[in-house]
Amino acid sequence: MTNGNSNGKRILALAIGLCVSGGVLAQATTGGIFGQVAAGQGDSVSIKSGSGLSREVPLDDKGRYSIAQLPLGTYTVTLQRQGQAVETRDNIAIRVGAGTEVSFTGAVAAQNLSGISVTANALPAIDVSSVDSRTVVTADQLAKVPLGRSSEAIALLAPGVVNNGGSFSGPTGQSLVSFGGSSASENAYYVNGFNTTDPLRGFGGLTLPYGAIDQQEVYTGGYGAAYGRSDGGVINVVGKRGTNQWHFGTQVLWEPAFARARQRDRFYESGLPATPVAGNLYAADSEDRSWTTTVSAYAGGPLVKDKLFLFVAGEYERQEGNTVNPVSGFLSGKPYVAYRQNDPRWYAKLDWNITDNHILEVTGASDKYDSSGTIYRYDYANRVQGARIGADDDIKSGGDVYTAKYTGYLTDALTLTAQYGRMKTSDYDVPGGYDPSLTYVDGVTNQNPALNGGVGRGNRQTIVSLVDPGRGNRTTNTRIDLSYKLGDHTLSAGIDNQTAKALNQGSNSSGPGYYWAYDQADPNTPLSTGLGVPATAGFPNGAQGYYVVKTVANSLATVRSSQRAQYIEDKWQVSDRWLLSIGLRNDQFRNYNADGQAYITQHKPQWAPRLGFAWDVNGDSSFKIYGNAGRYYLGLPLNPSLNAAGAYVSTSQYYTYGGIAADGTPTGLTAMSGPVSANNAFGILPDPKTVSTQNLKSEYQDEFILGFTKTAGSDWVYGAKLTQRVLRSAIDDYCDIDRVLAKAQSLGYDVTTASNPVSCWLFNPGKANTFTLVDTSGHYVSVPLSNKEFGFSTLKRKYYGLETFLEHPFDGRWYGKLTYVFSRSYGNTEGQLRSDLYRESRGTGQTAVSTTQDWDNSWIMDYSNGAQNNDHKHQLKFFGYYQLTPEWLVSANLSLIAGAPKPCLGYYGPDRADPAGYGNSYHFCFGEPSPPGSQGRLPWIRQLDLGVSYRPAFAASRLAFNANVFNALNEQRVLAIFPNGESSPNKANPLYGTPTSRQLPRYVRLSVSYDY
Repeated sequence: MTNGNSNGKRILALAIGLCVSGGVLAQATTGGIFGQVAAGQGDSVSIKSGSGLSREVPLDDKGRYSIAQLPLGTYTVTLQRQGQAVETRDNIAIRVGAGTEVSFTGAVAAQNLSGISVTANALPAIDVSSVDSRTVVTADQLAKVPLGRSSEAIALLAPGVVNNGGSFSGPTGQSLVSFGGSSASENAYYVNGFNTTDPLRGFGGLTLPYGAIDQQEVYTGGYGAAYGRSDGGVINVVGKRGTNQWHFGTQVLWEPAFARARQRDRFYESGLPATPVAGNLYAADSEDRSWTTTVSAYAGGPLVKDKLFLFVAGEYERQEGNTVNPVSGFLSGKPYVAYRQNDPRWYAKLDWNITDNHILEVTGASDKYDSSGTIYRYDYANRVQGARIGADDDIKSGGDVYTAKYTGYLTDALTLTAQYGRMKTSDYDVPGGYDPSLTYVDGVTNQNPALNGGVGRGNRQTIVSLVDPGRGNRTTNTRIDLSYKLGDHTLSAGIDNQTAKALNQGSNSSGPGYYWAYDQADPNTPLSTGLGVPATAGFPNGAQGYYVVKTVANSLATVRSSQRAQYIEDKWQVSDRWLLSIGLRNDQFRNYNADGQAYITQHKPQWAPRLGFAWDVNGDSSFKIYGNAGRYYLGLPLNPSLNAAGAYVSTSQYYTYGGIAADGTPTGLTAMSGPVSANNAFGILPDPKTVSTQNLKSEYQDEFILGFTKTAGSDWVYGAKLTQRVLRSAIDDYCDIDRVLAKAQSLGYDVTTASNPVSCWLFNPGKANTFTLVDTSGHYVSVPLSNKEFGFSTLKRKYYGLETFLEHPFDGRWYGKLTYVFSRSYGNTEGQLRSDLYRESRGTGQTAVSTTQDWDNSWIMDYSNGAQNNDHKHQLKFFGYYQLTPEWLVSANLSLIAGAPKPCLGYYGPDRADPAGYGNSYHFCFGEPSPPGSQGRLPWIRQLDLGVSYRPAFAASRLAFNANVFNALNEQRVLAIFPNGESSPNKANPLYGTPTSRQLPRYVRLSVSYDY
């Protein structure tokens, strides 16, 4: 029984804990310990970690103590009186970004609590010291729950996090995720406090070997002012460190081919192409095979006891198999590929306790991917591999990170941290067996059968574009944080500076510098009214609608950016039960073009206020109500420097043809147009002053959260949370040059496309903008356009969600967590990406971050308002494990996710026009308006993963055998489809509705590990 006096003391202890956690920040690598001591029992508290770090702090006049910014690990906490130990608590485990209470009060002190392990699930059950929304997954849980071996797979455990619908992937091939309706490029990724986010497109980040992860935080909202540059979510990985005891371990994992179910074939869903290869078969996915082997090892311990520690880990994953690519599209040049993929990762961390008050950490990590293979011919009708064509591309991506961090406990109240790091990534892609004398030919199934004998003609050229082998990215990050505890206030301030450079990015067309693409259209309908391309019927050999397009696409450049920020924050313990968090962040962004000239400078104050509270309702950590409101800015990635601000070429020229050569190239050409470009992309570097509109605002989002967490008896915790996110500003490109020039001329300015060689302008969509143009005499002029003159509605992306959870903390027998989210994400923009604009050439949605087709012109935005691509109305998740016996453990991971909106895009209006030259990408479906979400939904995504683990007693639980079954029910639900209802005006697209991606089929992972 706890009397009122000790209960009051516990409240005071919790209040101190709130102040402690004030110095613990989102994306941190540390935790804290706090508590209350009964009157007269002691005068100080000392702590000592498993790595020898020790600190001693005096009690205040109310018997309280707090120790913040502690490295993760286990600690011994000792109450002292006059230098003598009074009571000791061992094996206190702290959690990243949180405070752990260890109190020595009267009633508690009478109990024998030595050896207790304190985690976030006990003492207290609810963390009343936090105002953010996050999920923390520990190494112990990673070892028990069946999960994919990536940071994104771990993040999917968090409520409101879903896999992206555009097949977007990170630098080492991992599938990206979406947080709270945002696009997959709007997240931030950290490793040991260093930002590893891809600077080119924001597509993921580097991570650690799976066995080297100590804890992973997944922030779904509400983090403090110390961090920004995300309006999606944050994934923060903290690696393991050495201790005073040496530990070693190794693991072998195997995903055998015989235990992998067959992927289902894909078929043309809307008719057949003109010359079908194998009936209605589009992709023989059931012929794909793969098997994976992974070997990992680690070692950690003291180099000098209590002073110098080392932890190293390595992981090598190899996947082998074959892929049968679809019968049409760009991939038809590689019909059958036998491949080998390697994923080597390593991690090393050196920790030096210079003194008890000064700590130095040095971290190195590498996360890489390489792939090679051999291309073969393939008989799709008989499912038979054919003769060798040549070598596939040699691909190497990923990179290395090196960081150094200093922590100084300058006084009991003042802590200084400083971190500097560098990241180097590569994106090497050299084609195997490339023959520069051959021209790439696409769409061979769309050739006129009267000219090829009914058999599509092509050649051995499998490469459509070439990249510089030296392309890659460089990032540096400098952080300095100062935390000072002043009475009931914990004051923090710091800087967060980052520079990034993209080296030799972009690509050039292969062969002679162009490629050919065959197609067929209604012969009496203009191919593109916006580009001035007429119908084929008026040209020789065009009576049946057959035509061919010569495409030139070139862009190569080195560009850079600078992002800086300053922040100040106060965690104020207003009373024993109320914590108030007040913060302010100021971000500055600058982007440079290929000539090193700044084309975006956003140095005016961009204030991002953060306000949060936590109310310990009962004063005993059994019921917390919390909330926060914040603004989050997102810097522009480097990708727009290559297109909107770059000198890129993207032109098409249309022809009819009278013959087809043996190598598949057209002969007997009749030009239907000159080189045309929907975005005026003719290879001229624009004046940096004219690239973006005046006073361009950064993308930013406002977020509001209100929630509660409550205990139910001694075994359960439950809660609910309401979230609203409103995108206030975005950056995209506007490409209707004629409209802007017409407005300039109406104002009396003499301007032309020659004096303004831009392809598109970067602007803030959905509001008035002022363009800077150059008149024919070389003078700058200002040209304002209202949103009405653009022909746009206001920008809208809104997300709201109700999240609920029920959790059973691990009690020595079982752990389980059930979450349900009801949410909606709607508006007229997905954000920085378009997931539904799938292209076979990329195998993904539109990757032109912040330069999507959205907002390019008024026609492309007609009927664009509706449920967005990352809208999944219902999300139900459960994961947990059960300790059957001391030797046997079973686990499960279940998710039920409502399907995304089903897209249908096409030509503009009932007349199938193409007013902007964007082909079949308008929000019309077979001539009828087709707002997002109006065509129904894709099916629910159901996934059940199961696991079992055996740790035999004869090996002292050091040896473990594991078996995991992923997608145990072999659900292969459709994740995304080809969105274009028409392939050309008035001609149905046979691919419309055909899946572009499905759930992976059932597969098994077997593993054996040994830890010493």
